[in-house]
Amino acid sequence: MKIWEDEKQVYIRASMERNTPEQNATLKERLEQIDWSILEHIQRKETVNERGVFAPLEAVEVPEIEARRDEFKAAGLDAIRAGKVGAVLLAGGQGTRLGLDRPKGTLNIGVNRELYLFEQLFRNLMDVTDEAGAYVPMYIMTSNINHKDTVTFFEEHHYFGYPKDYVKFFIQEMVPACDHEGRVYMESDTEVAMSPNGNGGWFGSMVSAGLLDDIHARGLEWINVFAVDNCLQRIADPLFIGATIVSGCESGAKVVRKAAPDEKVGVLCTEDGKPSIAEYYEMTQEMATARKENGDLLYGFGVILNYLFSEKKLEQIADARMPIHVVEKKIPHIDLEGNMVKPEQPNGYKFETLVLDMVHMMDDCIPYEVVREREFAPIKNLHGVDSLDTARELLKGCGVTL
Repeated sequence: MKIWEDEKQVYIRASMERNTPEQNATLKERLEQIDWSILEHIQRKETVNERGVFAPLEAVEVPEIEARRDEFKAAGLDAIRAGKVGAVLLAGGQGTRLGLDRPKGTLNIGVNRELYLFEQLFRNLMDVTDEAGAYVPMYIMTSNINHKDTVTFFEEHHYFGYPKDYVKFFIQEMVPACDHEGRVYMESDTEVAMSPNGNGGWFGSMVSAGLLDDIHARGLEWINVFAVDNCLQRIADPLFIGATIVSGCESGAKVVRKAAPDEKVGVLCTEDGKPSIAEYYEMTQEMATARKENGDLLYGFGVILNYLFSEKKLEQIADARMPIHVVEKKIPHIDLEGNMVKPEQPNGYKFETLVLDMVHMMDDCIPYEVVREREFAPIKNLHGVDSLDTARELLKGCGVTL
């Protein structure tokens, strides 16, 4: 049965009644392209979110990294020079919370001069590529909302001096959104309400975009994935890459020491013996406050969304299909009469894959400690905690001229 033939799908059917035959022909084509099996996950939403038994995972801490700096760095630089390392920038978001009706990466973080978030991230990468004497392929994930603006921005700024041949863009896959009964919402009479498939969907989106051929042609063995909003992070960091390779692990995660037991960060640990991330709201008071003999927190390292994955393992995961999380959200849509509705309360479900599941599907993962003040300056808001203000102060502290 076609989705529009299902009497339950009242929003689609109401739109079709208002549409012209031509509009419906186009809409049906779009509807045919969507994988509707995703709606079945509503029935399984409780089981997907069930968690196993958490246990601490020892990190490679700063003193050890300093002691083994030469060893780690040599291994990392060798991998970069051999063309085995690629990077993926997750940049699908708009800067709405920052008062920006453009891609978040186009935010000007400078004070006395223009310095864009994208630009700073590429400068961080070029610190590495200059030292290595080799370029790292950069794949930039955009969204259907900001793809054109992002590509245009890079072209206008000549890729900030990075060779264009080493930069590729791809669009994050979208999935339909529905009400609590599984009735698919319409954004307009000719468009289904769609949303991005979560931060765990980046590799699947790369595959769908046909970039696997490029990855294979380049001979990439490691992929460093990171989020756009942390302007201080080191990308394709040879020390991090080297530490992961030397450890024999198939993944690594940059972590920072928690500022307090109740800090709202996901903690890298194990779950049923495999690497995992416990979200702050999943941790018991006992877990959050437990300490080692030396006084350090037992679950003391928070993730900053900077991961290194074995490319071969990523392909295995893509084949195995990642868990789908059913998340309650506010979903703008048109009602049965065709009027636009912007809800103030959650009114349905979006379907997301999460990068924490990617970590859990790895056989092992090395938590790699970085110094917060040098590598963690997320920009979530204009002012206050994790803001443009705090990021600017941290950038200045690291010697960046603003």
